Amino acid sequence: MGFVFLFSGYTKLYPIEPFEYTFIDLGIGGWRLAPFIARFMIGLEFLIGFLLIFGLYTKKFTLKLTIASLIFFSVYLVFMIINSGNNGNCGCFGQVLVMTPLQALIKNAVMLVICLLIYKYYEGFDFGKIGKWIFGVLFIFSFALPHILNYVDIDYSEAYLTKQEDHFKLELDSVYTSAKIHTPPKTLSTGKHIIAFMSMSCGHCRIAAKKMRLMKQQNPSIPMYLVLNGEYDMLPKFFDDTKARNIDYCVLNGRNFIYLAGLDLPAIYMVNNSIVENYIDYAHLDQTEIEAWLAKP
Repeated sequence: MGFVFLFSGYTKLYPIEPFEYTFIDLGIGGWRLAPFIARFMIGLEFLIGFLLIFGLYTKKFTLKLTIASLIFFSVYLVFMIINSGNNGNCGCFGQVLVMTPLQALIKNAVMLVICLLIYKYYEGFDFGKIGKWIFGVLFIFSFALPHILNYVDIDYSEAYLTKQEDHFKLELDSVYTSAKIHTPPKTLSTGKHIIAFMSMSCGHCRIAAKKMRLMKQQNPSIPMYLVLNGEYDMLPKFFDDTKARNIDYCVLNGRNFIYLAGLDLPAIYMVNNSIVENYIDYAHLDQTEIEAWLAKP
């Protein structure tokens, strides 16, 4: 049981962004606070894992905390199924072990039964007076570990945008003539837009799409568009995972896509009248900065 919690926490760290977006989706904290909430929850999983392995305060504290956390995550999974259906990855084990929300609920139910069996048949260890010191060390170590392994990059002012030395024109003619599934609107060439070029099989692209979906959900007026690359039968899995159906998109394959997007994906452009003013690092997509750019005359 302890190793399951440690594995669950560790797998959420790489990549950690989908777990951070969970709290944005729930309305708990904002874009700046969510990374810290995510690491706190991972630290809690680490703490539970270590306490179970050490058999420390098993009946008095550890199992109660374990059961409470399993119930909390189960309520979230029920909320997830009600709102989005039993689709995509619940994120219980990050991107390492993909589970649907229903599968995760069954897993939690099994773990709750095991908790009851542990409570009935296992007393844990009595460390005596040093028990409090061990608990203190484990507490500090558990909550510090997520920040050590994957620290929060709060330097948005410098890291948010990868500046281009010269603005360049985004030639969208090939998108209008060659894109499939949806016909892109010619209005992409006029005004301001966030245009993202993504491969449907790219993990980083999916992370970016999840974040863009949340931004669009919070502010529907942000003009976003996805240009996707990949086989058409990959579309359902892409949208089941990202839930980004609230953003208009098309599918563009072959040389036309590579010419516009390059090889470093996702390529997310801030486009003003067909001129790319900035290339956004997907890890530092910032809704406030985008809204400020859109508000500029």
